Amino acid sequence: MPEKTEKPATETEAATNAEERPRRRQARGERRIVQLLDAAARVFATTGYTAASTNAIAREAGVSPGTLYQFFPNKEAIAIELGSRLTHEMRQSYDEVLTPVDDDATPLEEVIAGTVDRFIEFNCRHPAFFVLMHGPDIPGRIAEEHDALHTTLVARVETILAPFAPEAPPAAVSRTAQMCVGIYKAGLELILAHEGAEREAYVQELKDALVRYLEPLTGAS
Repeated sequence: MPEKTEKPATETEAATNAEERPRRRQARGERRIVQLLDAAARVFATTGYTAASTNAIAREAGVSPGTLYQFFPNKEAIAIELGSRLTHEMRQSYDEVLTPVDDDATPLEEVIAGTVDRFIEFNCRHPAFFVLMHGPDIPGRIAEEHDALHTTLVARVETILAPFAPEAPPAAVSRTAQMCVGIYKAGLELILAHEGAEREAYVQELKDALVRYLEPLTGAS
């Protein structure tokens, strides 16, 4: 039987193939980046940022250091990219959770519980986030992102508190929002240091502490 010969690609097919090849390479590259960032998150969460190394991250990812350096020049670049992605996800949580309460009948305890549960879930799912945002010797860019995130968080908490304390001066609401964020961060460190039932107990302690602190301002009982 005569051998089959392949038809030459048309100009349109050739152009399509030429476009798809870079996209496939880009997709593979993005998958590799995600693999490296996931590995970095585990290493940072286990050893902290300062003690982590590119060799440890490569080993955790199951790749050679040379492969890692194809995507990131050093540990700082990895931390900055990971921190930026986690910060973006946290900001999405702010948009979904930290919104003014439309229903005046919504109890303060319910608002606090829903907000705390969402943020605790995020931090337990991404323990590297706390390490990168609060650890020593973190890159300056991450510190800047943390400061911006803190400012946004305080502003959002103010908008939530204002309807509960309509008679309070704006300065008092602002101070109270700052204290709420401080209490939350202190409680978060304790929560992340425990697991299981003990962690749940600390989560409840944090909620109770926030409710009791806010009662004088809001008149909640």
